Amino acid sequence: MPTDTSTPAHSISPADYRQVFGLLPTGVVAITGMTAQDKPMGFVVGTFQSLSLDPPLVTFCVDKSSSTWPALRSLGRFTANILSTEQLSVCKALSRKGEDKFEGLSYEKSPTGTPRLPGATAWIDCQVLSEVVAGDHFMIVGSVSAMVPGTGDALLFRGGKFGECSLWPTPAPTQKAENR
Repeated sequence: MPTDTSTPAHSISPADYRQVFGLLPTGVVAITGMTAQDKPMGFVVGTFQSLSLDPPLVTFCVDKSSSTWPALRSLGRFTANILSTEQLSVCKALSRKGEDKFEGLSYEKSPTGTPRLPGATAWIDCQVLSEVVAGDHFMIVGSVSAMVPGTGDALLFRGGKFGECSLWPTPAPTQKAENR
């Protein structure tokens, strides 16, 4: 029988955790919404995922210390902007602390009134369905009300660096020689 050489959970440091999970590439998604005063707000996550096809649901996680999420949560809707490789500056703007993250950023309002960032790979408009406390984060489940494809390649994050995905070409089908 194999011997378990794993590290007990209580001895896993945040640095160790980040190092291991930093090996896994994640998409970069801007979660955006409008305040009650019609001011755009947003933040960036690397945890955005599809959750269910029927009904269409998505999920993402946000740190409990976020000052942006409580304002967006209260409105009950958001747009997930899947950022493209051309939007690194948008990512950096929405990743900073402070009130005016949207300063200098353009956006268009979705049919639900949430900001869609031009140049995104896709926009997914959602209603907040549920929120669960999970450790030092909130895990949000959103019900998808609309999805619109954009253009460009998705921006990725891995090991503390931004980049893009290079896909391997699909091999050509091989032909079998006929037996005669």
